[in-house]
Amino acid sequence: MGVLDGKSAIVTGSARGIGRATAELLASEGAQVLINDLDGDIAEQASTEISGETAVFSGDLTKGDAPEQLVRTAIDSFGKIDIIVNNAGYTIDAPIHKMSDVQFQAMLDIHLIVPFKVIRAAAPHLREPAKQEREEGREVFRKIVNVSSVSGTMGNAGQANYSSAKAGITGLTKTLAKEWGQFKINVNAVAFGFIETRLTAPKVDDNVMEISGETVQLGIPEQLRQMASMLIPLGRPGTPAEAAGGIFFLCSPWSNYVHGQVLNITGGQFTGMTS
Repeated sequence: MGVLDGKSAIVTGSARGIGRATAELLASEGAQVLINDLDGDIAEQASTEISGETAVFSGDLTKGDAPEQLVRTAIDSFGKIDIIVNNAGYTIDAPIHKMSDVQFQAMLDIHLIVPFKVIRAAAPHLREPAKQEREEGREVFRKIVNVSSVSGTMGNAGQANYSSAKAGITGLTKTLAKEWGQFKINVNAVAFGFIETRLTAPKVDDNVMEISGETVQLGIPEQLRQMASMLIPLGRPGTPAEAAGGIFFLCSPWSNYVHGQVLNITGGQFTGMTS
């Protein structure tokens, strides 16, 4: 028996890193999970490796009607949606005087516009069942967890685009909490600090990803990585599994009265990497 038995979840960006750890944890607690990644082969591999019932939607969620197709795949596969974790994302870093319009817009698109479109597409599948349950006098809680960052809450040098998008997701979270609380849809966010993923790995030649045919450099300079022990009271970066634990809490019955909040998962770090 798992605490999420009978629940169905969408986790975007869930073939690697924090998303993969989240999908594994939700599945281990009984949830059906839709796996999503840009790379279809990696998404399929994750789906086969994760224990439990899974489905796959691969593709770039910033393109066309992909968010609507993502939601439709979940409904076709599971028949309903109980949990949405908006996790997909990456970074393109540059000082603001060298940042292009394309670089700025790309971060808004994946970190803010995509979650908005996924939530909007899922709205009928979350709100309509809730209306029926309300008429019947039943409380059934559904969950939306948006992934933010301390870059969004406190800023971070070299990340004007990413920080702006992650700050925006906080506003979206708090507004949606006010609109959908009446439907017992808990809407919260997590703000991660330094978690060991591809995005915080060393900035080396082979730490890249392909986005729309373009190669995007991932990672952070080694000197910033070395500052982690000084900035984080717990003395080290977090692991994807530790990050997933916070998301799981906000997806679980134990968070039914947690609403419109941003949970900092930072090891005690409450500054940007260079402030």
